[in-house]
Amino acid sequence: MIEEKVTDDLNASLIYIRNLANCPPSYLNDPGRKAFFEVVWLKNEYPLHAVKEDDKPVKGHWIYLLPPYRVHQLNKAGKKGVLLSFKRDLLDEEAKEFSMDVFKIFNFQGEYSILRVSEKLSDQLCRVYDLMEEEYQKKEYSLLIIQSLLKAFLLNIIRIKEHEFTTQDVNQKRVYEFMLLLEEHYLHIRNTDFYAGKLGISPKRLNQILKEKLHKTGLQLIHDRVILEAKRQIIHSDHTLKEIAFLLEFKEYPYFSRFFKKHTNQTPEHFKKHAQNHIASKANTLI
Repeated sequence: MIEEKVTDDLNASLIYIRNLANCPPSYLNDPGRKAFFEVVWLKNEYPLHAVKEDDKPVKGHWIYLLPPYRVHQLNKAGKKGVLLSFKRDLLDEEAKEFSMDVFKIFNFQGEYSILRVSEKLSDQLCRVYDLMEEEYQKKEYSLLIIQSLLKAFLLNIIRIKEHEFTTQDVNQKRVYEFMLLLEEHYLHIRNTDFYAGKLGISPKRLNQILKEKLHKTGLQLIHDRVILEAKRQIIHSDHTLKEIAFLLEFKEYPYFSRFFKKHTNQTPEHFKKHAQNHIASKANTLI
């Protein structure tokens, strides 16, 4: 079956490039998407995100940067533009400053970030993207060339968002390392002492660094990650709420429900109902 082939490709591939108009539904619904950074680039199109009631949506060049494991819904393609998905393995792990900048432009601590770019900047990005797509379409493409072109493409986006730059220093590298540790261990270990020990610094110092760089403590970031996974499971899985609580290692459902409400101001039941209604009524928007 085609759908199984796409799933196999996602599990085995480091990069996935498609024209949005021809992007198969099997990809859009594939749970394997969770491992990918996604660039959704609309060209002369209306935005996907909801706008204020008193604002009229306008056509333009919109770039959506969606980090892995984020809660987003894009059920329908059919728009003019491209989809570029890649796994973290394609980033140069030795270049921690660059990797951290990538995390920042993808709003790694939020759901996604948005750029509206001018036609001139869009044309500049196109020159790099076209080379990358041309190589990708080859039967036996060079992963090294793809990696280099992807880095150039992302550096161009970083330059567009250069006003959000922070000075790279040893503490920025520690933030990057903390984020990697968090992705690996958040399901089982939810205390700051563990992460500080792995980084070779005190919990107090780790919290100082995280507050300076991300404006949150270690515990807040751990809880954010748990909530994010809970939302993703509620939207994208067939598990019951009680099963999700168990998967997230909450001993009892009431404790999970109180935890979820404390951090989102709504119960899991209310969030699930709201998400289902949103998807049904606005299937082509991001939530």
